[in-house]
This record gives sequence, structure tokens and C-alpha cells, in this order.
Amino acid sequence: MHLKLGQLEAVIISSSKAAQEVLKTHELTFSQRPLVLAVQVMSFGQASIAFAPYGDFWKELRKICVFELLSAKRVQSFRSIREEEVGNLVESISSVSQQGVAINFSEKCFSLTNGIVSRAAFGKKCKDQKEFTSLLEEAIKLAGGFDIPDLFPSLRFLGYVTGKIPAMKRIRNKLGKILESIISDHMTKRSEDLIASRTTTGIDKAEEEEEEDFVDVLLKLQESNKLEFNFTSDQIKDVIMDIFSSGSETSATTIEWTISELMRNPRVMKKAQAEVRQVALEGKKNRIEEADVQKMDYLKSVVKETLRLHPPTPLLPREARERCQISGYELPLKSKFDFEFIPFGAGRRICPGIAFGVTMIELALSQLLCHFDWKLAKGIKPEEVDMTETFGVTCRRKSDLHLIATPRFRLLNESE
Repeated sequence: MHLKLGQLEAVIISSSKAAQEVLKTHELTFSQRPLVLAVQVMSFGQASIAFAPYGDFWKELRKICVFELLSAKRVQSFRSIREEEVGNLVESISSVSQQGVAINFSEKCFSLTNGIVSRAAFGKKCKDQKEFTSLLEEAIKLAGGFDIPDLFPSLRFLGYVTGKIPAMKRIRNKLGKILESIISDHMTKRSEDLIASRTTTGIDKAEEEEEEDFVDVLLKLQESNKLEFNFTSDQIKDVIMDIFSSGSETSATTIEWTISELMRNPRVMKKAQAEVRQVALEGKKNRIEEADVQKMDYLKSVVKETLRLHPPTPLLPREARERCQISGYELPLKSKFDFEFIPFGAGRRICPGIAFGVTMIELALSQLLCHFDWKLAKGIKPEEVDMTETFGVTCRRKSDLHLIATPRFRLLNESE
């Protein structure tokens, strides 16, 4: 479907055949993403892995993400963080559930994923965690709104008239100060560790740290001078912001939508809980460990169906780098393309953090389904659950999900 959006040409890819042509046959032609206003204004060093122009610089950024930050080994190294944070979530819900009051499940989801990503990125939750999270949410809202300059590039000045660009710059500057402080603290600690290592052994063992967070890895790359470009602190900030916006927001949204769909479908909920609890019984324990999730085929199918119904980032278009033909139609240079369903992207632009995000989602859901029975607050019936979506970078619920949790430990403890 061809659309004229303002001054831009847009094409909706809604068939598997057309998608195959775009993502396989002409993959290189469509390896670009349009640079939207929010990215231009809120970027620190134009190093967003999601939106950086296709080329040598983007390839290096992707290598950093795939081989250094989000490799299978690195994702596995954060296992204890995920299990600890999910365990804390279960405990916090348990303490409230004893009183029989409803919880804001949406807030719990975002608190969980922010905690996990913060510890993976910074080694611990930063001292300005509450402010950082609030600013991040505000930045995502600003980035997801309708911006006239994205459809009418010649009217960029309207971004100032509406106050959108000044608001974006204000958020960027505040986030920049927090990230600058975190990077500075990491640099100081790395220097102290290096001196201590050389003083005690005479050998530089700073490279042998068993656990490194994302900032440590990025600083090590910056110091190594092995990259084909000068890796600046501003570009490190962009990579960190990408990880937060892509890892925390999308994972929380998927957990939230999965439980929403299960609340609307009690039969599916019971089947998913039965599978999870059976795995727990077989292991003779009252909790689910990350390795146990691999036995939960039905839960994995539920997550996939949720991603089909509610892709967390539904609007990640591609841009044609040159003229080409798709399904016999001639498409002009810089045409914008959007896909009906590709939750993690595909081809060269596929999300490098799939394993990091999905692992977090599946572990959280398995624990929540294992430990609690759930019912809707305020006497709402399953068929009455509000499933309205909001328009933005991520496809979130319009209204928060409020649920009542009932602890379900008795069945599990009987097997011990």
C-alpha cells in the first residue's frame, strides 16, 4: 500500500512475499532507517544502533552490541541479576498480597526491567535511579509523539514553536549529566583497580574482572583503540540509552501485555500456570530458575502470540537507499517502509538484544505464574479488560493494569 505522508513517500508492507523481497532480496537497499526528529535532537553523539545511518560506523556499533555487550556469554553472565531482581519482585508482591489489595502491575513490570537493565548497564542501580527512570519515560513519550517535522522536513521550525524541541533538549541535558556522572565514576574505579592490581602483583590484571557491566565494556573498548573510529563518551551515552529504551521499555511492555491477554483468557492462564508449576514440582523447589524455562514450551508460545498481537515497537520503518522494484512496483529513493509484524526486526537491522530481552521476559512470567493466582481488581470480568493501546515508540497499554495476587506456595511446598 502506497501512502503520501506529508512530504514523504510511504509504503506499507503487509504480505509475506513483499516482506521477503524487502528483507532478503533487496536487504541492502532497505538497510537504512529514517532519522526522525527525536533521534536528531536527543542523541548525544549520533550513535544510536537503531537509527544510525547504514555504513561502516553503524557496522562497528552493531559489532559492539552483538559481540561485546549482548553476546550469549554476556547475557548468561547477568543470570544472577535477573533471578535476584525477579525474586525481589515476587517478595514485594507477596507482602502486599497478604492484605488482599490490588497492585499496579504495570508499575511493577517497569520497575523490574529498569532494575535489571540498570544493574547490567551500571553494575548497580544508580544513585539517581528514580530521576533517571522518570527522565527516560519522559524521553520515550516525547520520542513517540507526533512530530510535524518528521512528515514535513521543511517545517522543522515548528518543533520550536510547539515547544517540542526545547523539551527534548532539556531532557537530553538532564540525562546527559546523570550518564556523565556514571561514566566518570566507572573511569575512576577502573583507574583505582588498575593501580591496586599493579601494586599488589606487578601484573596488570584489570582485564581479568569476572563481572563487567556495559559501561565497563564500553570504556575498555574506548581505551583499547582497536575500533575503526574514535569512540567518544557521548557515543557511549547513546549506546547506553539504546539499551535502556530497547531493553527495559519493550520487555516491560511485553510482560504487561502477556498478563493482560492471560487475564482475558482464563483457560490459557490455567494451562500456562499448570505447565510452570509442574516444572517447579519436578524440580522439588518453590521457585523457577532460568534453566527451567527451557522446559516451558507452552509459556514460550504464549509469549510469541503476545508479540504477534502486541509487537512492542510496531513502528520501526525502513528507508530505501536507492530506487528499486517490489512486487513489480517502482519505488523511489528514500521511500519509507513499515511492516505489519516483525517484533524484533529482521536482516541487518534485527534487534541485537533479542536474547537479553526474551530471557528477562520468560523468567519474570514463569515466576509470576508459578507463585500467584491472579484476578482482576474492582470486580472486572475477563471480557471487560481494557486492551486499548497508546501510540508511541512502544505499544503500551493506555491504562495501567491493576490486579489482585493470591500467593500459591502451598502446592509447591507439599512436594519438599
